[in-house]
Amino acid sequence: MKSTYIDQIKSQAVVQDFFLVKSIAFKVGKNGKEYLDMTVGDKTGEVSCKKWEIGDDLDVLKSIDEGDIIKLRASVGEWNGSKQLSITKIRKSIPNDHMKISDFIRTAPEDPEDMYKFICDTADSFTDERLRTLCKNRLIKERDRLLYYPAATRNHHSVLGGLLYHMKRMLITGDKLCQVYEILDRSLLLTGVIMHDMEKLNEICSNELGVANEYSFEGNLLGHLVLGVRELEKDMADLGIDREKAVMLEHMVLSHHYEPEFGSPVRPMFPEAEILHYLDVIDARMYDMEEVLNRTEPGSFSERIRSLDNRKIYRKTEK
Repeated sequence: MKSTYIDQIKSQAVVQDFFLVKSIAFKVGKNGKEYLDMTVGDKTGEVSCKKWEIGDDLDVLKSIDEGDIIKLRASVGEWNGSKQLSITKIRKSIPNDHMKISDFIRTAPEDPEDMYKFICDTADSFTDERLRTLCKNRLIKERDRLLYYPAATRNHHSVLGGLLYHMKRMLITGDKLCQVYEILDRSLLLTGVIMHDMEKLNEICSNELGVANEYSFEGNLLGHLVLGVRELEKDMADLGIDREKAVMLEHMVLSHHYEPEFGSPVRPMFPEAEILHYLDVIDARMYDMEEVLNRTEPGSFSERIRSLDNRKIYRKTEK
């Protein structure tokens, strides 16, 4: 049975327990010697691991794949402000270890079926009939994968059901903003929310446990923005969506990363596109802050968080 979780690991300690392999690779150090580089995880997070000395256990190490559950013994240190495990012993789990997969898989805090229904119901409420049909067709087509797909390989929403969770919270916030800013076209904005990251389903390679560690061929060469526009163009042509609305929706997908260095060839040029970008940023940053605060003691600061511009995050004292 598993007894120690990643969020309980302390620096300078020795840990001996089971973990899920998220990524694994053999690399060569500056000294010319080969070493094992892994990222392992459980339901509370993930941590980098190294096995610096490779000897008679080479065959065992080469038999380990992403998605395997392993037992390791390691000392806990730090590198660049983050915990790192130095492995001394390692083996693959066996049936007699009686592992529960729920100990190892990080999941969104809401049931995927419930989130999927909420998103479909929101699409049903659109006053624009063709945008409503566009979203419903795509949601039905991608249902099976949406129920488990993460929204990223790392950082925000990189959990089972993470893509739906990201989409749902953006829809809730976007709907509220439509009540505040009456110039916003609700159907257009919320269609943009549903579609903006949909092609992560084809950009990222994920198994049914929501474990994703690499990008597809198309994901590497094109990315989900280009893939998204390409798919939208076909779907909107089939539905006869008018040229202005079609180009505006494509622009929303292309511009939602805002900056060229983040993949957007153009910045938002109308209100719905601008709001979509900030909905995306708000939800990503709040998710990362929630994750950090869950492992930070009240009245103290977290470690520096790379995805939050290397900031330390403060958790207020609970009263």
